[in-house]
Amino acid sequence: MPMPSSEIITIGDEILYGQTLDTNSKWMAFELDKIGVKVLQITSIADEEEAILNTIKVAEQRVGIILITGGLGPTKDDITKKTIAKYFDSKLKINKKALADVTTFFKQRGKELTELNRQQAAIPGSCKPITNNIGTAPGMWFEKGEKIFVSMPGVPYEMKEMMSQYVLPILKNKFNHSAIYHKIVHTVGIGESFLSEKISEWQDQLPANIGLAWLPTLGTVRLRLTAIGQDEALLKEQTEAEIGKVKHIISKYIFGYDDDTLEKVVGALLRDQNKTIAVAESCTGGYLAHQFTSVAGSSDYFIGSIVAYHNDIKIKELDVKPVSIDMHGVVSEQVVIEMAEGIKKKFQTRIGLSSSGIAGPTGGTHDKPVGTVWIACADERGTVTKKLMLGNDTQAGLPARLSGGQARYKPSQWQAGWTNSSGREKNIKLAAIAALNLVRQRLIENG
Repeated sequence: MPMPSSEIITIGDEILYGQTLDTNSKWMAFELDKIGVKVLQITSIADEEEAILNTIKVAEQRVGIILITGGLGPTKDDITKKTIAKYFDSKLKINKKALADVTTFFKQRGKELTELNRQQAAIPGSCKPITNNIGTAPGMWFEKGEKIFVSMPGVPYEMKEMMSQYVLPILKNKFNHSAIYHKIVHTVGIGESFLSEKISEWQDQLPANIGLAWLPTLGTVRLRLTAIGQDEALLKEQTEAEIGKVKHIISKYIFGYDDDTLEKVVGALLRDQNKTIAVAESCTGGYLAHQFTSVAGSSDYFIGSIVAYHNDIKIKELDVKPVSIDMHGVVSEQVVIEMAEGIKKKFQTRIGLSSSGIAGPTGGTHDKPVGTVWIACADERGTVTKKLMLGNDTQAGLPARLSGGQARYKPSQWQAGWTNSSGREKNIKLAAIAALNLVRQRLIENG
């Protein structure tokens, strides 16, 4: 029998009030995907009888597996168990196995089994209990024709234990399932529409069993390849072959795969090349330093930073010339060059990185509107710079160049294709991504 699709239903007012983040659904969907179960919908509802009954009824009409979490506590506000019993026209009664489990739970902890906790063992007579090894509320497994319904506690560690030990293995054994293999390709420095144009021919020629999903995020685009078949090893080989093909087309934009992040990749390059880096920040206000230090072990290569927000700090701490600010303005190529070279010299690092710009929402001028940012990367070969225009829809960047004015290389433009990034926080993050990518490109070129 082929594996049916599924729906996840989370019950709890605290989720709808925004007081609790629904991490259960994310984890469940990820684990279900591993065994070939496709999740068609995730629904969060209140712990109310009508909402529960209606949601389960609709889910039953569209999927074969309904997984429910939440509302199984011993308190009066948890009505899920009674409502599900009503849905299956079944009465609650003490289940011997469930009672033995909950009795053992309290006995092992030296606690008295109260009547309230004893009622945790009262479950619909039409279901099979699922042992809760680390809690008191048993799970409930229902079958109605070819449909499967599973109700579990909403406490994440209880749900995960129940899913891992019982639910997932039973589903896997009950159905013939296809293997699924995912591979994520991370790109930076090119917008979604431009990337689509470059790889459209490759995408059109993908094998029928490999799908491509576009997952754009702020400043980056992820490409997720999903291969479906019977042999996972063969799917992996097939997917890697396709990645090899697309890499020939967009290699300069690809910075990593799967769990890679830009800051991790840059850190690994710095470590491999035995290079150190320091950062001089103005408009990014310490966010670049945060990105570097978010990686465990970054002290191997990240020496420190100066947030030179005021012009006096740029002059006193980074040796930025007052005449440079007077002639070019603080948001200029010349100033970021002096900032990058100044921090490199001050901290005696192999690389200096800098940023200066107008994050917004105020401060822009006709010549330098909100979103204008300059970044620079200084190393032993010279200093490369890049201008970003982040505050409007035409986000074309300028070629990086050496401080002497000679174009050493032309990296990817900060392309259009994202939504308007006029928000202050968005501009700061985009500037940091661009700066990290500038370092990455420089390290690859030097490597």
